[in-house]
Amino acid sequence: MTSSDYTPFAHLTTPNAPLYRQVMRAFLAAKERFAVHLRPEDVHAALDAGNRPADLEAVTQALDKLVEWGNLRADPDHARVTAVEDFYRRRFIYQLTRAGEAAEAALGTYDEVLGRRGELQAVALYDIVTQLRALLVIAAEDEPDPAKAYVALSVLTARFTDLADNARAFMGSLQRTIDLHDIEVEAFLAYKDRLIQYLERFIQDLITLGGRIALLIGELEEQERVAPLLRLAAVREAADAAPEDAGRAEAVAYERWAARWSGLAEWFVSGEGRESQARLLRGRALGSVPQLLAVVRQLNERRAGRSDRSADFRTLARWFAQAPDDEARHRLWRVAFALYSSRHLTVDADTLAERTASPEPASTPWSGARPLRISPQLRRTGSYERRGRPRRVADRGEAKRRLAEIAARQTEEMRRARDRLVTGGPVRLSQLGELDPLAFQLFLRLLGDALATWRPGTTTTAATGGDGSMEIRLTALDDGSTAEVHTPDGVFFGPDHLIDIVDLTVGHGDRTVPPSAPVSLHLPAPRRDTAPRPAEER
Repeated sequence: MTSSDYTPFAHLTTPNAPLYRQVMRAFLAAKERFAVHLRPEDVHAALDAGNRPADLEAVTQALDKLVEWGNLRADPDHARVTAVEDFYRRRFIYQLTRAGEAAEAALGTYDEVLGRRGELQAVALYDIVTQLRALLVIAAEDEPDPAKAYVALSVLTARFTDLADNARAFMGSLQRTIDLHDIEVEAFLAYKDRLIQYLERFIQDLITLGGRIALLIGELEEQERVAPLLRLAAVREAADAAPEDAGRAEAVAYERWAARWSGLAEWFVSGEGRESQARLLRGRALGSVPQLLAVVRQLNERRAGRSDRSADFRTLARWFAQAPDDEARHRLWRVAFALYSSRHLTVDADTLAERTASPEPASTPWSGARPLRISPQLRRTGSYERRGRPRRVADRGEAKRRLAEIAARQTEEMRRARDRLVTGGPVRLSQLGELDPLAFQLFLRLLGDALATWRPGTTTTAATGGDGSMEIRLTALDDGSTAEVHTPDGVFFGPDHLIDIVDLTVGHGDRTVPPSAPVSLHLPAPRRDTAPRPAEER
C-alpha cells in the first residue's frame, strides 16, 4: 500500500478541515436515510447553521476538492436540464466513494475510542453467567440447535469484549485520575466518594461472580462440550460462503471462535504460573482505593497549608534565583543538599612512593593515566577488604527443605479444613459441630464473604471465597432457632440458618444460585466459656 492510497485522509490537514468534516458528515447522514446522491445546495442546507458558509460557491469548491482526493464521486446532473444551453453548464451530483466511506468509518472509530472513558461493567458479569448457563443447556441436548449455539456464543463474546475493553479503558483513566492528569482538583474532590463506592461495588461483584464464571467454564471444558458448540457456530457463520470457499471459511471461522473462547477462559481462569486477568483487575482495583485516599489526603494537606516536597523545591528554586552571585548559590547548594567535595579518600605509603618515583604530568589525560585501584569494599563501608581466604558459601539446602515442609504442612492443614467444612448439601448451622481453629477461621472468612453480598429484603445468598476455592450458600430461617458452633477457644452463636458449603477445587459441579441480595446475619463475636452455663442461659 502506497502513500497515495491514503489521500482520502488529506482533508484532515488542510486549512478548511472543519468544513470538509462537516461535508463528509452530511453525506454519512444522507446515507443513513438511503439517499445516494446530493447536490451542492442539498449539502449546503445540511450543514450546521452556525458554521455554514455564506455562499454556495464555498461548498461547491469543497466538494470538488473532496472529489480530487477520492472521498466523493461527481456525476453530471441531467435531471434538471430543460434547455439545450443547460447541457453546457457545470452541474454535478455527488456521492460517497468506498474510500471516502472507509475513511469516515476509521475517523468515527478514532473519535469513539479517544472519547471513551471506560467503565467497570458489573452487569456484563451477570450476562456472561447467563450465557454460559445457556450454553450448558444447549450442549446437554441430543442435537444442539446451531442457531441457539451461535446466538449464545455471539452474545457471550460481545459482552466479554465490552467488559474487557471498558475495564482496560477505565483503569487507564483511573490512573490518570490518581496522577491528577487532565482533571480539576475540585472536580476530583467532588466525586471521589462515588468513585470509591463504584470501585468497591465492582470488586464485590467480581469476587462473587468471577469464581462462578470460572466454574462454569471449567464444567464446559471438562465435559468436552466447547469444541462441538464452536463447530456449530463456525458452520452457521460460514453458511453463506460460496461453495468453493465453504471449507476454508468454516475452518477460519472455527479458529476465530476458538481464539475467542481461549481469551474468555484465560481472562477468568488462572493457569500454572499465570494469574487470570480477572484476578489482576481485582488486585489493581483494590490497590486503587488506598491510592485515591492518599491523593485526597495529600490535597487536604496542601489546602491546610502544610509543607510538602514540591512546595519546598519551589521555595528553594526562588532562593537560588534571588542569590546575588555564584558563591552564594554554591553555599546554598551545600547547605540544602549536604553535598561536598570528596574528602574521605586516603592513599597508603606504597602508592605515594610509586607516584614519587614515576610521577604523572599534570597534562596527562584521564584516559592515558595509570588507574588508581580502589577496593569496592572501601566504597561501601569505608574500610578495605580483609586479606585472606574468602568466606565459604553457605549451604541453605536445609533451610529450603524446612520451608518446603512448612508449606506442605500448611497446604495439608488447609485441605483438611476445607474437607471439614464441606456440608454435602444444605444443613443447619447448628449441625456443624465443633470446629478446630483453622477450620473456624476459614468458616468465618466464608461467612464474611456471604454477608458482604447480603442486602435487606432477601433470605438467601451465594458467595465464593476470596481465593475462589470454596462456595457458600446461606438461607435464613424464620423459626427463631439459635445455632452454636463450638471451638477450643469458645462458642460462636447466633440465629440458625441453612448453610451449604462446596469445595470448588474437587469439581462438585455448578451448585450456585443466581446472585441475590443477602440479609444481615447478626452473629456475635466468639465467646470463651470458662464455666458450665445454666440451661436457661444457653
